[in-house]
Amino acid sequence: MNSLRIFAQIAQLFMLFFTPIVSHRAQAFTGTYGINYGRIADNIPSPDEVATLLRAAKIKNVRIYDADHSVLKAFSGTGLELVIGLPNGFLKDMSANEDHALTWVKENVQSFLPETHIVGIAVGNEVLGGGDLELWGALLGAVKNIHKAVNNLHLADVVQITTAHSQAVFDNSYPPSSCIFRDNVVQFIKPLLEFFSEIGSPFCLNAYPFIAYKGDPENIDINYALFQSTQGIYDPKTNLHYDNMLDAQIDAAYAALEDAGFKKMEVIITETGWASHGDDNESGATPINARTYNYNLRKRLAKKKGTPFRPKNVVKAYIFAIFNENLKTGPTSEKNYGLFKADGTISYDIGFHGLHSSSASSLLLSPKDIRARSWSQWHSLLLPVYAAALLLLLR
Repeated sequence: MNSLRIFAQIAQLFMLFFTPIVSHRAQAFTGTYGINYGRIADNIPSPDEVATLLRAAKIKNVRIYDADHSVLKAFSGTGLELVIGLPNGFLKDMSANEDHALTWVKENVQSFLPETHIVGIAVGNEVLGGGDLELWGALLGAVKNIHKAVNNLHLADVVQITTAHSQAVFDNSYPPSSCIFRDNVVQFIKPLLEFFSEIGSPFCLNAYPFIAYKGDPENIDINYALFQSTQGIYDPKTNLHYDNMLDAQIDAAYAALEDAGFKKMEVIITETGWASHGDDNESGATPINARTYNYNLRKRLAKKKGTPFRPKNVVKAYIFAIFNENLKTGPTSEKNYGLFKADGTISYDIGFHGLHSSSASSLLLSPKDIRARSWSQWHSLLLPVYAAALLLLLR
């Protein structure tokens, strides 16, 4: 009887190991490092190749700016965690029509789950503080209707709803503790923050020390912007010292949130990067500076540390971007934020390999191959358990 009891216990352990673990609370960000997959280009690799590239680089968190089905299909079975975007052009319609929001979520989220790990929807991008005031008024309604659709489809524990803001929502951001939301933004952002607080969403910020530096190169120490050794700045109100600009930008956001009554809300950086080329008047846009910023940022994120003002809130950031984008308009810098060139080779070395490296080719496995390999690994691990159970029965 003792042998049977022991065997039953081993069988329970076996079932515990082999029963699929279903997460009832997926997080939109795993770890600290992610990347933006912009596609305003006509010469970049296919979505399938991009999925291979990202897996080779071990970058799990990815943001796109739409819900392109070719990307969603290519990412199926890869394990990559994807935040998709509802473009600004959809906001008015989604705000005015719940049914359209429900249809959009069904077609672009539900139909791809769970094979494609869609973990978030970014509703609009840099709306508040932007030039289209009608979108300011439509943002909250769109957010609520998209969230309602996600909730009605029983996906609220899987898909997080956010929107990303630019620095244009802030006023008095230097020193960090003095930062507040701009007067003309407050009436729009406060109800948005109240809703995000209710549903547990973070404050998403696009923060670029490069843009700050190129706007005032004579008064900003480039070493401070690049995470290099520097005197830094001192915030007299908090008695805190900052040795890099990104931390100061994040803490400025925390100060504005606290001033608005949202002290506990987390800040996540949804875009940051450094251009490798620019126009003559774009100071600092060089390959050396881009490599320095992105290399040092990667090291900083790997430490899993907070900021001086919020030391317990680990900094998380999505880098902008995977590729240079040759069809972007505006200054030359806009086309040159990519960690990788259009052909999949690295723009500069920060520890990643290009698309055609040996590490990338080793990851050319289908989801079926991955599941088969996983089964064989579990089987080999559990063989000793089988043997022990049989020995106990035969004693």
